[in-house]
This record gives sequence, C-alpha cells and structure tokens, in this order.
Amino acid sequence: MSELPRRAVHASTSVVPLAYLLGAPWAYIRGFLVLACVVVAAAEALRLAGTIDHWRIFSKLTREYERENPAGYALGAVAMTLVALAFDPFVAVPAMFMLTLGDPISGILSSGDLGMKQSWVMLATFGFCLAIASLLRVPVPAAIAGAAAAAVADGVKPVVFTYVVDDNFSIPVASASAMWATIHLV
Repeated sequence: MSELPRRAVHASTSVVPLAYLLGAPWAYIRGFLVLACVVVAAAEALRLAGTIDHWRIFSKLTREYERENPAGYALGAVAMTLVALAFDPFVAVPAMFMLTLGDPISGILSSGDLGMKQSWVMLATFGFCLAIASLLRVPVPAAIAGAAAAAVADGVKPVVFTYVVDDNFSIPVASASAMWATIHLV
C-alpha cells in the first residue's frame, strides 16, 4: 500500500483546526466533530462487520493490522472529538495540528516501520510539533511538554492484548493532556 494517499488524507483533516483559526466558533467545531465521529463509527462498524470492507477506499487507506481492528482514521476522529470536548481550543487546536501535520511529517521521515521510530525522527517530530505550538502562542513550557508527548506517542507503538495502540489516537490526547497539565499544574 502506498503511504502517500494515507498521509494526504491525514493532512487534509487539518481543515478542522484551521476552520477555528479562520473564525469558526468552537461550538461549531465541536458539533462537527461529534457528527463526524458518529458517521465514522457507523462506517467502521459496517467495515468491521464485512458489509463495506470491499470498498476501494478501505483497501487503499487501511493498513494490514487495521483489517480486523478500528482503523487509524476512526481513532483519529474519536481522539480529535475527545480533545475538542475536553479542552479549550488554546490546547486542543495545537494538539489537533500535531496529529494532522506532525504525524504525516514523521511518517515521511521514517522508514514506514510500524515499530519504534528512530531517535532522529522522534527529535524532528518534536521540533515540528514545538513549532506548531509556538506559532499558536502556547507558553513555552507547555509547548515543550505537548511536543514531547506527541513525539513519544508517535514514536512508540505499545501493544495491548495484541492490539497496536494507534498514534492517531494517542498523539492528540497525549499532547493536549501534557499542555493542559503544564499550564494548570506547573
């Protein structure tokens, strides 16, 4: 499977946090994400049940380990929705961009191996995510914490009961949580 279409789809979801930056009310962003999450959950249920798994888009955009498990796009939609509902946009928007832009950049830099990424790739991911948070005016300690959490979530793929914890879920959740904790607890 070519990874380029998958990375392009990934990056295209940047329209969600970008819509907020361009003036869409946060309540609209949240509502859109909840609706998208419902649609994605239905599509995944149908795909996993075998009803629509033959659709070309699924064969092109899902990895082998996703054939019998929820796909990365669904986990990303769930994570972005959770982050939008749990955090203010000040933290949620950078976390979303760390997923939608940071993860594809990391994928381009890496060999495509689904195991732990090389240190230099994780460092580059950290730098890119730090730049995202900094451009969005996240305070430096929180930006560092969020970027570090995103880089680790992207670079380390733990397996829980034979299921790979997908970074499409862990990147936004970990980075938003780290930024929030640093801002509010440090």
